[in-house]
Amino acid sequence: MLVQGDSAPAVTLRDADDVEFTLERYRGKPLVVYFYPKADTPGCTNEAKDFTALADEYAAAGVPVVGVSKDKPGKLRKFADKYGLTVILASDEDGSACEAFGTWVEKSLYGRKYMGIERATFLIDADGTIVRVWPKVKVKGHADEVLEAARAL
Repeated sequence: MLVQGDSAPAVTLRDADDVEFTLERYRGKPLVVYFYPKADTPGCTNEAKDFTALADEYAAAGVPVVGVSKDKPGKLRKFADKYGLTVILASDEDGSACEAFGTWVEKSLYGRKYMGIERATFLIDADGTIVRVWPKVKVKGHADEVLEAARAL
């Protein structure tokens, strides 16, 4: 997994409207990129709702928030519409962003090992340098903690 001081990779993603973009388009301003396992599951829904609830405060701080999963753009659109999510949801269907950030990891559930996305958040400064990493995120209170760190940039 990438760490503080690393450069954020210039990955290409597709948003919930199936429009291609790169993280480079945010160069010149801070950015929050959070990775989550699967749209419309309890933890991922709560995380997205928490970031959405603070969207005005993130905007006031000049810090866009991008949530990344391997879900297809159409599923992300349904997820956003179902819960009124306003954060940018991005599809990493091919897993290249997960690989680049190091969030595609071996997981274990009831003794069964499998590959999946580790819930993690990266705060990136205006120059594209990762200034803070939250690995193995616990959802409750996380969006607030990230906002406080983002305000300090």
